[in-house]
This record gives sequence, structure tokens and C-alpha cells, in this order.
Amino acid sequence: MSRIGKSPITIPSGVEVKVDGQTITVKGSKGELTEVLDSAITVENVDGVLTFNRASDAPDHRAKHGLSRALVQNMIVGVSEGYKKVLEVIGVGYRATTQGQKLDLSVGYSHPIIIELPNEIKVTADTQKGKAPVVTLESHDKQLLGQVAAKIRSFRKPEPYKGKGIRFQGEEVRRKAGKAAGK
Repeated sequence: MSRIGKSPITIPSGVEVKVDGQTITVKGSKGELTEVLDSAITVENVDGVLTFNRASDAPDHRAKHGLSRALVQNMIVGVSEGYKKVLEVIGVGYRATTQGQKLDLSVGYSHPIIIELPNEIKVTADTQKGKAPVVTLESHDKQLLGQVAAKIRSFRKPEPYKGKGIRFQGEEVRRKAGKAAGK
């Protein structure tokens, strides 16, 4: 039995969960999310507690058991509390600004990178003198938030020699010695 899959989810107050066959809809103060689960997984809502069961002990069903429970847990946390990712833009002359749902990045290319973000994501860019610009992304959808944050980071990944680039807050960048250290 999957340790994650067999643990039940208690639905917090203010969150409404509707199970319709394989479709689960979660509604809360931050928004609404819908997920279609695999046919091998069944969901039961008994007195505000969700339990997940699988059809058999096949490896495919066992893998999807924990996955399905984790997806629904992330949906419940997202619509009640929300998720947040913070990116730091580190480098001389690197800038980040926002205009509505557009993020404008200047990260060392000959042109600025302008990204149109989905409406589900709230973006803010904060620039303080003497500090690296900070881009904050907030959303109720954990999957979409992670995907967008990874896309923004991919425009200029942190490089190992000077540490310049876009990184997640708290991310450790493994530094290398330059060629002068080899002599």
C-alpha cells in the first residue's frame, strides 16, 4: 500500500470538494480547480474526509495511488492558502519590471524578454537599491505556478562561475573556481 495514497485528507472549513466519478472539483476562497483522476483510483468523501482506493496492486495502479492523493492535496491547499514562488534576478544590469500580467526581464541579451503570464498567476517585481531584483509569483494552482517559474528561470539559468542568472530564493548555486585557480 502506498504510504501517501492511503493517508486520508481532511477537508478544511471554507473548502468545498465535489466528486463526480473521476472528476474532482475543489472550490475555496482563492479560486477553483478541477482534476480528472485515473480510472483505477476511486475517491470517497465521507464526513469531510477524502480517502483514495486503487483497483489492484499492479505497479501502474500503485504509482497513481499516491500521485492522485498528492494532486488533490495540492489543490485543497492551493484554494485555501495559495502558493508562492520567489525568483531573484542576480547580475550587473539585470532588471525585472511588471506591467499588469506582463513581466519584462533584462538579463544580458540584446533585447528585453517580455512574458505574458496567465491570469491565474499574480506577479510582482520589487527592485531595491543595492539589492537584486525580486520577482514574486502567487497562485492557487501549484502545477501552473511551478511551470511558469521554471520557464522564467530558463531564460537565464544561474551560471557556476559568477553566479549570475535567475534563481529561486534560497537556491544553492554550486560555484566553480575560474581558470586562474588551476595554475
